This record gives sequence, C-alpha cells and structure tokens, in this order.
Amino acid sequence: MNTMLRKSMLGIAGLAFAGGLAAGPLNHHEPTSTTALTPAAAVQADKPDMGTLIPHGVQGAQSKIQLNDEQTANAKAIIAATKKAGLPERAAVISIATSLQESKLENLGHLGDANDHDSLGLFQQRPSSGWGTPEQITNPEYSTLAFEKGLKQVDGWQDMPLTEAAQTVQVSAYPDAYAQWEQQAADLVAANWNS
Repeated sequence: MNTMLRKSMLGIAGLAFAGGLAAGPLNHHEPTSTTALTPAAAVQADKPDMGTLIPHGVQGAQSKIQLNDEQTANAKAIIAATKKAGLPERAAVISIATSLQESKLENLGHLGDANDHDSLGLFQQRPSSGWGTPEQITNPEYSTLAFEKGLKQVDGWQDMPLTEAAQTVQVSAYPDAYAQWEQQAADLVAANWNS
C-alpha cells in the first residue's frame, strides 16, 4: 500500500476514533472513566514534535540500522549530555545523526591500520586536532559536549539543514553523508527525550 493511501486511511481511522470518543459509549452499563486516557495522552504530549526535530524535512534517501543495547545506550547518553548543555532537541538530532555517520553510535577506540588518523569515540574526534585526550574523547558525555560546543559556535546552526550544521563542526571529507541519518536520529530523540 503506498504511503499516501496509508496515511489517508490512518487519518480517517483516527477521525472515526476521535468521533467515537466525543459521542461517548453506546452502552451505558457503567460510567466511563477518562482517567484511563490521561497517561497515554500525557505520554503523547511529552514527545517532541517532528516539526521541531526535523524542521527542514529530511534530505535525500535515509539510512537506518538496527541498534544493539550499547548503541541505544550511547544515543541516550548523547540525549542526556544535550540536556545537560541546556540545548534543545534539535541539537540532539544533529548530534545523534553525526554519531550514526561517524561511528554507527559505537564508542570506537583506536582501530589500528583501519583507523582514520587518530580518530576515536562516538564522533571520531581526534586528540591531535584538539578535541581532548583519548580518555575524554571516548567518554560519551564529554565527546557529545565537545561536539555541541562546536555546534554552538556555528552562527545560525538551529536554522541550518542538518548536514550543513554537522559538517561545519566535523569538517568531514564526506559533507553530505550526515543527512541520511536524520530520520533515525529524530526517531531516537522522540522516543528517548523524556524517558
């Protein structure tokens, strides 16, 4: 089923459901409690809005990988560090997408001959470029805060497409590669920002 038809059908089903709630139950055997709906409604209201997470829409084809427990924990660590820095959800989306591109959310140590110079950690930051010591760079909180410190120095980062903001901080040989992870990063932030 194509996406547009699926969305239309889901929208109609949602309207029918909402209409049913407004009309009330057909059988009045016992009073209906609205408190049962409150927790679910509160959870939905607490999720960041996708328009905030992806204000420009995704650019190009999107990639997605299945995350293991360690990768999920690293995504949550990036979100926690972003909150600690007092930055909005969009900064977490940019940070997670950058880490997905650089390390697939794996906290990489030195990879020997396969290493890109002396790049380490979630963001493949280099001690020789001033990002910190190897111990600092392989600490998820430190490396996120270091990346986001660079992000905050980019004038107008909040209004830039993700790949432009990430590239300005990372100075990658593949500047457009970050865009492919925007949807998965936004999904991770939406699922974990308030957990």
